[in-house]
Amino acid sequence: MPDTPEYQLIDKNDQLAPLLEALDRVDEVFLDTEADNLYHYRTRLCLLQFNVAGKIFLVDALAPLDFLALWQRLAGSHLVMHGSDFDLRLLADLCGFRARSLFDTMLAAQLLGRSRIGLAALLEEHYGVALDKDSQTANWSQRPLTPRLLDYAALDVHYLPALRDRLASELDALGRLDWLRQQCDRQIESGVTGFPPGDENDWRIGRSERLRSCGLAVLHALWYWREDWARKLDVPPFKVTGNDLLLKIAEEADHGLSARALMETIKLGRRHDRLAPSLRKALDAGLSRDPHTLPRRRGRDPNIVPLTAAELATQDTMKVERDFIAQKLQIDPTLIANRAQLAMIARAAGKPGDVLMPWQVELLARGKKEKREADKHAREAATDTSGRPD
Repeated sequence: MPDTPEYQLIDKNDQLAPLLEALDRVDEVFLDTEADNLYHYRTRLCLLQFNVAGKIFLVDALAPLDFLALWQRLAGSHLVMHGSDFDLRLLADLCGFRARSLFDTMLAAQLLGRSRIGLAALLEEHYGVALDKDSQTANWSQRPLTPRLLDYAALDVHYLPALRDRLASELDALGRLDWLRQQCDRQIESGVTGFPPGDENDWRIGRSERLRSCGLAVLHALWYWREDWARKLDVPPFKVTGNDLLLKIAEEADHGLSARALMETIKLGRRHDRLAPSLRKALDAGLSRDPHTLPRRRGRDPNIVPLTAAELATQDTMKVERDFIAQKLQIDPTLIANRAQLAMIARAAGKPGDVLMPWQVELLARGKKEKREADKHAREAATDTSGRPD
């Protein structure tokens, strides 16, 4: 672990004043959060890390603090974050938070064509800093927070100003700063919706489309069995059992195995012995259920018909042009437009502005022009070579 910067831990209301006063003096805030989504059924915000004009404040989000003044100041600030999508959704669900403006260093790294865009990778690349990998997956809801975790949290925002400056300078030199602004504005709009609510077809996991009626009914019963236990134990569902085991049991059920035979194939481990009786009941319920009573899979949107042959050809042409310009710019082609977006544009008779951001539309048009010019030059060169006398 590199040398840790000084920081102030705030877990009492009378400690908030210095942070609030610091926020009042600046327009820009460097921010990160830590959550407990790897350890609890419902994700909670556990820690807020602020770098305000070089001073670092760590705010215990699980402490009984009056956060209203903090949220108000934060909403009026320009935020610098790394990989902000999860954080913005978390804050939106927590308090209806919406960022005023944003600079996301992960999005910046993507637009620069970096192959490794994680914060740890960027800090190691540019500053020789190796973050504590164990702390990245720590249980941030445990109290008291250890000095090791607090040191790690402080480092997360300590280098953000320098990293932002470096990436912004590189983007500016390449004329891509406005691309980032558009990306960040889109990120803010996406974040205010919070996390998507549960859906009646969430149980259709992984390879479930390959299952027949009996297997689907068993998978449905097992998925809700796992959800019930995850809620009771207050752990993420994957810590009750993984998707692979649920699918394996459902596939065996499709082969005609009884509940008893299925139980013999399942190895939950000793710590899950108390789950076995309820698992047997779930299997019995799934095997006896009429599959026709399962929630129906959402059908194809009737307003969206399959692409015609002409539209498919348009999509393929756009993909070639997109890949051509992406290779020249050394960025991931899907940053310009992914497959679904290309299909939407092809279906919309060439109206990319309805689907993409302006910078993406511009690059698609540029790719089209430059690919045609390259193909023309290639044909002319081939003609010159073939017509040249021996």
